[in-house]
Formats: sequence, C-alpha cells, structure tokens
Amino acid sequence: MKIGIGNDHAAVEMKFEIVKYLEEAGHEVINYGTDTPESCDYPEYGAKVARAVVSGEVEKGILICGTGVGISLAANKIRGIRAVVCSEASTARLSRQHNDTNILAFGARIIGTETARDIVKAWLEAEFEGGRHQKRVDMLMKLEEE
Repeated sequence: MKIGIGNDHAAVEMKFEIVKYLEEAGHEVINYGTDTPESCDYPEYGAKVARAVVSGEVEKGILICGTGVGISLAANKIRGIRAVVCSEASTARLSRQHNDTNILAFGARIIGTETARDIVKAWLEAEFEGGRHQKRVDMLMKLEEE
C-alpha cells in the first residue's frame, strides 16, 4: 500500500520510527512532513497529506503532531477526508470498520512509539464493513456540501 505521512516539529522522531515500521511491513511511504525539529505549522502538513489521499496519489494517510488533534483538524477541512485521532488500537480499528477513515492521526507527546505502531497496525489491517455503516458515512460526506 502507498501511504502518505505528515508531521510537524513535535513528531519528527516518531515519524521516522513509523516510516521504518511501515517500510518493513512492505508499504511504500511518501514523506510530506518536516524532517527537522524547527518550529513549523501543522496545518500545512495535514493539508498536504489530505490532498494526496483525495487525489489518489496515496491510498491512506498518517499524521502526527504533538497531540494529533490540530493536524487532524487541518486534514478534515479537505473535502473527502475522514481523519481520526487515536490513542489506542481499538478506536483505530473501529474507525476503519465503521467510518471508513482514510487518515489516521496521533500525538507524539501523548503516546509512545510502541503504542503508535500498534495503532497503525490495527488501522491498516481493518477494513470498512459497509452495510449499515455506509449510510452513515454517506451522511457524513453529505455534510461537506452544506
């Protein structure tokens, strides 16, 4: 799978660890984030990954900032994105199964690298169940038209 990853200055080290994990699992990773700890603006990186997902340049996206919140808010401003912030694997798995999330976010200041790997694994292995959930995803997407 081709996965886009983005991050701000708070998450450089964790990003490198997650990229390594993804590549070892056989995924192709496109880096849209910063590689330095110099202060930067997370909305820029959230939008880059979101646009790459919507355009089909990558299949899914992963975003990391201090908490995961700001960068996911930026991504969710892009039409077609359903980004979720997770601090544990069960929510990540269910977000894929029930909400068909296409971007995963988490906070480098909130969770450790091992937990981040567990969250990524659960999210990538889960598949959208469709069925009754499709109606709700359609309702979410319709909200973008308002």
